[in-house]
Amino acid sequence: MTGFAAVVLAGGAARRMGGVDKPDVPVGGVAMRDRVLAAVAGADPRVVVGPLADPPPGVLAVREEPPGAGPVAATAAGLAALPAPAAFAEPAGLVALLAGDLPLLTADAVDLLTRTVRAGGVDGALYVDATGRRQLLCGVWRTERLRAAVDRLAAQRGGGLVGASMRVLFGGLSVAEVTWSGTGAAPWFDCDTDQDVRQAREWVR
Repeated sequence: MTGFAAVVLAGGAARRMGGVDKPDVPVGGVAMRDRVLAAVAGADPRVVVGPLADPPPGVLAVREEPPGAGPVAATAAGLAALPAPAAFAEPAGLVALLAGDLPLLTADAVDLLTRTVRAGGVDGALYVDATGRRQLLCGVWRTERLRAAVDRLAAQRGGGLVGASMRVLFGGLSVAEVTWSGTGAAPWFDCDTDQDVRQAREWVR
């Protein structure tokens, strides 16, 4: 599937992993960030928000302001790096908003989200786990609806987005909740701890 953009948030502090550059941690010999970028290889543009000294071809690296300001500020920085809507080719206007620590994400999983948004008349689609918990950084959104939500939240907070909540950001948007019934482990599995990384490595063997 093409005709969408991708913003990968890869600037978290990874405090539960000793402060390492978590998206750069390898799973199956490939950095988690690169696995996410591979899952959105069909996206144009692809933007990484976080420290990335040598972006691969076709990938733009930007930083949130200030660095470490949190996922909403990083989302704003990523959206700001996208071209104006008129620059998109049809069928466009969608952006995949993804964490940089999703080593099991696949192109098929992203495709399901994009098809859900296009078919459902909703602002976005998110995966949910078996308990119904939304995976807030594994979704696809209508770009301008997400931009508007960021602008509204910034205005409500007096212009600052440092430490702002993703749940609050998405609170005014219509969201389709998607469950994963495909083969393999859940594509929204993220790695917050060393144990999570070990589990992901087992799954990709």
